[in-house]
Amino acid sequence: MKQKEEENKITNNRRDFIKTTAIAAAAFMIVPRHVLGRGFVAPSDRLSIASIGVGGKGKSDIAMFASSGKADISFLCDVDTRRAAASVNAFPKAKFYKDWREMLDKEHKNFDAVSVSTPDHNHAIQALAAMQLGKHVYVQKPMAHDIYEARILTQAAKKYKVVTQMGNQGSSNDGTRIMKEWYEAGLIGDVHTIHAWTDRPVWPQGIPWSANKADIPKELDWDLWLGTAPHKEYVNKLVPFNWRGWWDYGTGALGDMGCHLLEAPFSVLNLKYAKDVQCSVGSVYVDEFQRGYFPESCPPSSHVTLTFPKTEKTNGDIAVHWMDGGIQPERPTELGPNEIFGDGGNGTLFTGTKGKMMCDTYGLNPRLLPLSKNENLKVAQKYARVKDGADGHYKQWVEAAIAGYGKKELSSPFEIAGPLTEALLMANLAIRGYDVMREELGEEVYPGRSAKLLWDNDAMKITNFDEVNQFVKRDYRQGWKALTL
Repeated sequence: MKQKEEENKITNNRRDFIKTTAIAAAAFMIVPRHVLGRGFVAPSDRLSIASIGVGGKGKSDIAMFASSGKADISFLCDVDTRRAAASVNAFPKAKFYKDWREMLDKEHKNFDAVSVSTPDHNHAIQALAAMQLGKHVYVQKPMAHDIYEARILTQAAKKYKVVTQMGNQGSSNDGTRIMKEWYEAGLIGDVHTIHAWTDRPVWPQGIPWSANKADIPKELDWDLWLGTAPHKEYVNKLVPFNWRGWWDYGTGALGDMGCHLLEAPFSVLNLKYAKDVQCSVGSVYVDEFQRGYFPESCPPSSHVTLTFPKTEKTNGDIAVHWMDGGIQPERPTELGPNEIFGDGGNGTLFTGTKGKMMCDTYGLNPRLLPLSKNENLKVAQKYARVKDGADGHYKQWVEAAIAGYGKKELSSPFEIAGPLTEALLMANLAIRGYDVMREELGEEVYPGRSAKLLWDNDAMKITNFDEVNQFVKRDYRQGWKALTL
């Protein structure tokens, strides 16, 4: 209760500060643009951003915010000064922190929004802390590590009335909007089946945890990097990239590419929450007839099938097939023998009662099948395009945050990104359930390997295989509080 009162106090103080400052400084800040001169952006039309995770993808994210011409990168935060160096040099006026909690505590009155580009296991706790301070948030995909976190963030966006965007930038490309127009024009009939596939992972998976402990680099705060995850000794080649293949930190190929490849079906068909899921996964054999058992690691490949209930855009349930590790669905008969399926390694295929359409990663290059149907194709535009497509995804959020909650349309606000993320994490629920082991009559059995898992969406639980529910909401490491609104 005391913590909640403090949070409310912070929010109310900030509102009083903004109100008082706005009145006192109106003559200086809110003036006609023609008075300021061509090309000048008024202070009231700029967004001050604090960025958590500023190396790798975080580096490119903040560069894109800055390129909008309407954002100031005011604060930088990263647990690894090696990874942060380029961003620190690029934004020398930004104050740097290693601990995001310290930054939010000390500086929350000095910025408007937070970007989060850290490993998956810390996305939710960082984003929610910012939202509870009334900050707009941009969170890299997937927006959360487990289903409970995704649901909490979706609810938080509405409760705290902040502008949100997930970093699946392809949702701002024209491709998804074009396919929506094609589908609503009836060109492929009623869609009943989706296939999405990727050649990821491009990092090690299906392997044992390294027994080779290493010295922690002096530039890295390992304890802060672990954050909510269980404590483990530092090992080489986990940071900064290969964490994706370990369940304690990452969400595998689904978390990496699912938001890019399944965004189009969600948008075109208005999918929400799946009702069941089943899977098969690739095996790794460590000796003759001896299958390796590595439950801490994501598998080398998988095929997951999710069933979504009928929507207002379909006549019945929709089967969504996900394949990774280089596995691809059967080539459509409408595709010529030398024509590229998707973009070669990745793609999304819609199968309807009257035809098929497909696209590449990020919804790029949409086309009907056979490809001859695209010649002289004319369908009226119904949906506004995002200027600059994927690159415009960042500016879209900046401008929406400046305008305020509910004022501008976004491509991937949490009300859309939340259900999409949950679908990917539900697929991972089946994959993780594949390795759940029981002992029955002295023998090891794996009941998840032959089960279709039935999902109760309101209760957020699998109803016919309770052991897998431990992965719906994980326990945070001691010292890190579970998410609550």
